Amino acid sequence: MLEGQSCLISRALPSSCEQETKWVYMTYLVSNGGKRRVEEDEGEEVGGRRKLPKQLMNKLEEEVTAQTLNDFHLSPTDQHDYSKQHGNGGDQSDSTNLIHSIGRDMSVNCLVRCSRSDHDALALVNKGFHNLIRGGNIYKLRQEAGVVEHWVYFSCHLLEWEAFDPNSRRWMHVPRMPSNGCFMCSDKESLAVGTELLVFGKEITAHVIWSYSLLTNTWSSGMTMNSPRCLFGSASLGETAILAGGCDSQGNVLGSAELYSSATGTWETLPSMHKPRKMCSGVFMDKKFYVIGGINSEFLSCGEEYDLETRTWREIPNMFPGRNGPTEAPPLVAVVNNELYAADYAEQELRKYDKERNVWNTIGRLPDRAVSMNGWGLAFRACGERLIVIGGPRNLGGGIIEVNSWIPNDSAPEWTLLARKHSGSFVYNCAVMGC
Repeated sequence: MLEGQSCLISRALPSSCEQETKWVYMTYLVSNGGKRRVEEDEGEEVGGRRKLPKQLMNKLEEEVTAQTLNDFHLSPTDQHDYSKQHGNGGDQSDSTNLIHSIGRDMSVNCLVRCSRSDHDALALVNKGFHNLIRGGNIYKLRQEAGVVEHWVYFSCHLLEWEAFDPNSRRWMHVPRMPSNGCFMCSDKESLAVGTELLVFGKEITAHVIWSYSLLTNTWSSGMTMNSPRCLFGSASLGETAILAGGCDSQGNVLGSAELYSSATGTWETLPSMHKPRKMCSGVFMDKKFYVIGGINSEFLSCGEEYDLETRTWREIPNMFPGRNGPTEAPPLVAVVNNELYAADYAEQELRKYDKERNVWNTIGRLPDRAVSMNGWGLAFRACGERLIVIGGPRNLGGGIIEVNSWIPNDSAPEWTLLARKHSGSFVYNCAVMGC
């Protein structure tokens, strides 16, 4: 369990100290392997959060153990020792209430506020927890409750991905992609939508999509777009993603767009843009989708806005007058709190878009070690309320990857180093999953 976050009690929950304390004690048992560890002083700190008096700890232990000892999935030895000392509550295989002593509703309200990094451990508590987490319902309930965590997924080695939680500053393991050498060497785009991480690439002559599922921690393939493409602009909003432009398998520049729903796993063809373009970038802002920059027969400084309600595109002249040359990366843009930012990798500057005047203003510097090759190898993303920059100096035989963040405000950016790790310093792909 996360230190200091073995249970995140909701401020919106009913003000019942006894119910809250039972949940805290349950997660304390799970995080400590179900073993009793009551100190002889007046209380014990649980999860770095609170002190529970010894008398209350003993009372709760009797209640929880009597009702649902088997729900904690203790080893046979631990169950025997625990039952011998405290009595066996019998078989409690029915996990409808999740945690019997506080009921299903309170159990779910607590669970939706636990960190995603704890879900693997909580899925082992009982069948109810397992079904709620692995079935994906927990993420729908989190969305309804307004609880969203954003994790960064990025690849610094071909076919290998890493996940990083900027709140706990923890790294999570992602299985290696089980793809072939042809896909490994092709240009790839990535996109996180709902509880999926999608990686788009090419195998010999056909475009393919590999999907990583947060629910099963596995990769799968077989998904296809209506019009397969690469080098497109894309962005996601919850369980919806839009892909626009790019190239088909013959190299033709496309103006078409598609909407993907992770809830249904289906693709919908949208109206085409005013201008075909590849090597462009996409963002959601003010509940509308924007495509910025790109190339067709010329370099494009205009952007296009897609209104999901009217299903129409609007061209915005000179929306991105920055660099977008033949060897340069697509625009590095990100949206935080409906404000658009761009990383000028040549000048090492951070810029902010003025929507009213259609101009870009320099507001500060990028992190000192945010190096790139004409913008390639540097990740610039929105991660909840943060701007995230991932990159690092390149060395022979490897490098160091750094994750820097800044929460935008009215002052000049002051970047916080969240993590540093020995890895390949060239970021091939990066996506942010919020759920």
